[in-house]
Amino acid sequence: MTAPAGHAVAAAGYRTQADVVTSRLARKVLAIARILIGFFFLWPFLDKMLGLGFTTARKDAVVNGGTPARSYLQYAVADSQPLKQTFVDLFANGFGDFLFMAGLAGIGIAMITGAGLRIAAVGGSLLMLFMYLVSLPWAAQGATNPIVDSHWLEAMLLIIPAVTLAGDTWGLGTWWGGLEVVRSNPWLR
Repeated sequence: MTAPAGHAVAAAGYRTQADVVTSRLARKVLAIARILIGFFFLWPFLDKMLGLGFTTARKDAVVNGGTPARSYLQYAVADSQPLKQTFVDLFANGFGDFLFMAGLAGIGIAMITGAGLRIAAVGGSLLMLFMYLVSLPWAAQGATNPIVDSHWLEAMLLIIPAVTLAGDTWGLGTWWGGLEVVRSNPWLR
């Protein structure tokens, strides 16, 4: 038997996922999606940090002096992209490398653990926006859609768990949401 809507709010003093998503199956599907998108972000962090050999060779790993943001901007983005040089000027440096790696790790860890999903959704959506702008599909040769690409989908897969409180199922979201600092600052949820 399920608790009536609003019951969890009264008992816990704050909203839980059961208040937002009433279907148990939907909560489990959202939890799986949250964990998958988290791993989707955490894996490139690990590969770039340690040079696991998937997209980053060991010699190009951060632990060996590699520069992931600089490498991406200078070598993976086509020269025909109109905003490439702007992003190279802004982020092809140590600061850009730090932001890129911290973003990948933070987003991945938040999504996998289910704590701090709103921060991860905002930060991840900004990262996806920048990656979209630096590789505009309408300026790319062979793009299948001139407007929408995978960066939009990835941003939505970060936003959906945040607005549905998907960290409460198979994650630390309920505990995190119950912390006084988070209850006082809901944007941390």
